[in-house]
Amino acid sequence: MNIFQACGFLFLAIGVLGIFLPLLPATPFVLLAAACFARSSEKWHRWMLANDTFGPMIRNWENNRCISCRVKLIGIVSMILVGGYSIVFAVESLGLKIFGSILVAVGLIFVLTINTCKEKAG
Repeated sequence: MNIFQACGFLFLAIGVLGIFLPLLPATPFVLLAAACFARSSEKWHRWMLANDTFGPMIRNWENNRCISCRVKLIGIVSMILVGGYSIVFAVESLGLKIFGSILVAVGLIFVLTINTCKEKAG
């Protein structure tokens, strides 16, 4: 196993965690994992492209450098709702609230700056 393949597995694991953890965006880590596998393992890159959850997003990124409006909306809404809930209700320390707010803001800025794929007509 080379460094790119190891990083691919690491980023994929973080991306999967990001689906469930509010302050951790999944999209950039899944895209990083795909990029690492594209350089190291045709087998794992093909698996990611064929995956029903990650495949369309990865193909959009690789072909057009964009993510779908649906993926962007899910990312934004989940970060605001779950991240906001965590910051307001689950964390007591002011320092952690500020840190969590910064993480959510960085995640939102990142997702908002990614190009949105144009819908195909017809």
